[in-house]
Amino acid sequence: MDLVNQIIKTVILGAVQGLTEFLPVSSSGHLNISKHLMNMDDGGIFLDVMLHIGTLAAVIFFYRKLIWRLIKAFFSLIKDIFTGKFKWSKMDGDRNLIFMLFIGLIPLFLLFVPIPGTDMKIKDLADMFAESKYFIVVGLSLLTTSLLLFIGNLCNKRQTGRHYAKDTESNYTGNGRTRYNVLDAILVGIGQCFAAVFPGLSRSGTTLAVGEMRGINKQAALDYTFVLGIPSIIAAAALEIKEVDASAINSEMLIVMICGVVTAAVVGYFAIVLFKWLLKTDKMIVFIIYTAVVGLIVVGVSVYEMVSGSMVSLV
Repeated sequence: MDLVNQIIKTVILGAVQGLTEFLPVSSSGHLNISKHLMNMDDGGIFLDVMLHIGTLAAVIFFYRKLIWRLIKAFFSLIKDIFTGKFKWSKMDGDRNLIFMLFIGLIPLFLLFVPIPGTDMKIKDLADMFAESKYFIVVGLSLLTTSLLLFIGNLCNKRQTGRHYAKDTESNYTGNGRTRYNVLDAILVGIGQCFAAVFPGLSRSGTTLAVGEMRGINKQAALDYTFVLGIPSIIAAAALEIKEVDASAINSEMLIVMICGVVTAAVVGYFAIVLFKWLLKTDKMIVFIIYTAVVGLIVVGVSVYEMVSGSMVSLV
């Protein structure tokens, strides 16, 4: 019965991870909320790694054609660089995306900067804020996500009112640029760093909003957000897996984890489909309202717990 209970809880977490990794509502924030309400501990680093692998599988499968195209473009790019044929000004869309992905990942190195006066790095703040006593951080970060989505959506609507020529030289559509430049990529990367530190601050929501604020077409911004997430998820999983105690993994744990991974992958795939449709049909208000409401509830619960000294739990 204990195994069944573990499977049920892990499947719930897998569904939460898959749904919220790609929707702009923060997977880390919702995992913390779910664990908090189910009175679970952190579930172990191995659980986090496996759930991330599930969502990684989802995004790779969804963007498999684009990823294969980028791989071929990358090797063609390397060939042109070594043969002297490469010209920055003559890059096509795929080559531009490759460069912008690399540039967008550079700010992640800021997470390894030591915090003065402590033995911590900036990335360690994420683990600290994930603790129950910092539950209020999740609520405040969700409210910040709501604000960023609101501003990004507003900027996109303003772009829609402008009229740009649809040609390969300007790279504009009727509602924003389709290509990132260096500054765009750096700012999106910095936004991703903040999202990595604060549970409740959505990575996809933050990077999408920053792109829209910079005048990027919303669908182009979303595709960049998801593809940028692939190396980010791989890096996060690689860092976490170093801490896994292989001797503590048994057959029952593997069964539980497989259930979580499959759930996260399947739900994650449909979450990407849902998000792209909602963005295309201008329904971002759903996420703006949702993150604001949940953020206010979490802040309220946090304040109650701090005042009463007791933890709210569903089990």
